[in-house]
Amino acid sequence: MPSSHSSSDNASNPADTMLPDSQPLTEKVVYQTPFYYQFLISLLKPLYRLQVWRRSHKRDNYQQEVAQRFGKQYPSPPIAMDKDHKGVIWCHAVSLGETNTVAPLLDMLMANGYQIWLTNTTQTGFARGASRFVDEIAQGRMSHSYVPVDSPTVIETFLAHVQPIAALFVETELWANILTKLAQHQIPSVLVNGRLSSSSFKSYQKIAAVSTSMMKNLALIIAQDSDSAKRFRQLGADSAQIRVAGSLKWVINTPKANSNTINIDDQDADTAEVYAHIEYQKNQLAKEFATVGRPVWVAASTHEGEEAAAISLHQQLLSQSALAESLLIIVPRHPERFDAVAELIQKTGLTMARRSNDEPIGADTQVYLADSMGEMMTWYTLATVALVGGSLVDIGGHNPVEPASVATPVIMGRYTQSCQSVVDKLAEVGALYQPNNECYRSVVMNESSETAQRTTNQQTLNSNKKPSNHHTANNTGSTDDTALIYQQLERWLSDLSLAAAVGQVGEKTTAQQQAVLLRQFAMIEDVIEQYAIREQAV
Repeated sequence: MPSSHSSSDNASNPADTMLPDSQPLTEKVVYQTPFYYQFLISLLKPLYRLQVWRRSHKRDNYQQEVAQRFGKQYPSPPIAMDKDHKGVIWCHAVSLGETNTVAPLLDMLMANGYQIWLTNTTQTGFARGASRFVDEIAQGRMSHSYVPVDSPTVIETFLAHVQPIAALFVETELWANILTKLAQHQIPSVLVNGRLSSSSFKSYQKIAAVSTSMMKNLALIIAQDSDSAKRFRQLGADSAQIRVAGSLKWVINTPKANSNTINIDDQDADTAEVYAHIEYQKNQLAKEFATVGRPVWVAASTHEGEEAAAISLHQQLLSQSALAESLLIIVPRHPERFDAVAELIQKTGLTMARRSNDEPIGADTQVYLADSMGEMMTWYTLATVALVGGSLVDIGGHNPVEPASVATPVIMGRYTQSCQSVVDKLAEVGALYQPNNECYRSVVMNESSETAQRTTNQQTLNSNKKPSNHHTANNTGSTDDTALIYQQLERWLSDLSLAAAVGQVGEKTTAQQQAVLLRQFAMIEDVIEQYAIREQAV
């Protein structure tokens, strides 16, 4: 089951739908992968190798990538740091987004005595894994490679080398032969943060035998929401295999904190103290990048078509005298597009500075191209408002929790099916604006008390309802969407006190959702313990 980048993520209360943790797992029976799938994989394997060559042969790590994908050579397994080590857990995250999502969970697993073998499918995901866990890899607590192809012989080689006690797959990146081999070796496989959209579900129904074998061979499915859980059941999973625990997208995935950083996961931390620290960070970054007093907004994790839309919005802002000093920071999602985006900005005639060239932001800089990796939280913290990409074009939307966690108001386009429950929750409290989202309640300032409050009047709700007839102007959504996004962007950039109040609401909301990490961790440990007990009993 290839990774799905479009999924329904409807809100649900995990406490209402989670099965009891004490419910025992049934004895696993191995479900063989259908013969036609195995035959197809054998035919596609040479073609896939050709695809890897075409995509990566000019990269320095091409030989390493081929060797790892086809089972020829792997790095050394993680080192057991002490006698109390619990074993190696294999975790597969297809790309950058999945790696970011699962990173806090991997941190917790390593902190509790497990070693990790992380695999990725894409170059972007591999680069993110290498940078996010650079210290853990250097220390030998984690090993890192590309994912093996879904060929039985390659998988056998991989498993013999890694010797995992469990395997985790993030969201919907599942492969039938891999799951069959894991089941044959009695290694529990867990789908973490699982999600399945209606459209993806229909696609998987077309290969029902393959989908059923994958569902049956999974030891545990930790679904984000009840809708996904229902679809997993309809594909063949048993109710006893499924838990609903909420989305890991709520878990704040920040770089390693220094000794002066407040732990915002500490439930005893005072909310006012946390927010004061975030404000201090914002002020320090504004001084560092010479943006003090300027309205700054970031278009983050952008895809083709979204940079042009952001530049168009920025040109409208600059035409207003009150916002003539506004700065737009553009952070493309994929490094291979950095130069193309730079060329696009240059063609507009706007004054640009590039991060990769160490060019400083000057008083006349209108667009700052943040063409670097691993600095997303810096740009989210620096910005007054964040437009989160993958939402103006039909990608599914990237995670809005990161900007919300640093008290930055969020704007997203219509395409947020990959994180809809998170979007709706932030919209309900006014921390995220999405055109035509009926959940949105605007935050307004009470002029008499200078405090923020959310609107509840029907007129405000009606103004954000989806029009009955959209006239799409281009592939970045309708003309109505663009106008509404501009209005909200202008409103927040023109009223910094309001933007700060909105950001504070978002930060508080994200902090309240952190328990999902503990829930998913506990479920993973539970299934590992049950398999260990079962093995001892044999």
